[in-house]
Amino acid sequence: MKLLSYKFLLILIYFLSTVISYSDEKPAIKNLIIHTKSKKVQNIQFKNNFNQNIKLEEFKGKLLILNFWATWCLPCRDEMPSLDKLQSLKSFDNLKVFPINVGKEKKEKAEKFFQEYKIENLDLYIDDSVNLANKFKLRGLPTTVIINKEGEEFARIVGGIDFSDKKFIQWLKQFN
Repeated sequence: MKLLSYKFLLILIYFLSTVISYSDEKPAIKNLIIHTKSKKVQNIQFKNNFNQNIKLEEFKGKLLILNFWATWCLPCRDEMPSLDKLQSLKSFDNLKVFPINVGKEKKEKAEKFFQEYKIENLDLYIDDSVNLANKFKLRGLPTTVIINKEGEEFARIVGGIDFSDKKFIQWLKQFN
């Protein structure tokens, strides 16, 4: 009987240790989806606030966050200030955040939104044609696509998130 209890205890420890190791790989962060296989991102282009073309390939070697949003989206309004703070963190010297407005709104409305919410560390980007939103197969707003230094989408956030959440920042730092 004692031997049976000992074996049971060993098996229990084994199962608990494997569960703990899996929990390290996939953090419990609201709305975060980590892809099992990264997806190559190619030929991505959109406009900045000055109507100039921005090519994502020019930022290879950086950790990129593409945040798709609109002024009428309430969760977008909630998360934008924390996204602004994330861009300003000194510990993320290799991070570039692209808040891309896909609301088919006038540029002035998006600029007013940035002023109203005191967005100071982010530049404004626009996808009027919504081609980019279609290319990334967005299902709703906000959606955030996270691209590694090799130019591959490895994670995405569907819905709003607090980008100043400590668990999220710790998880993101490993890719910076």
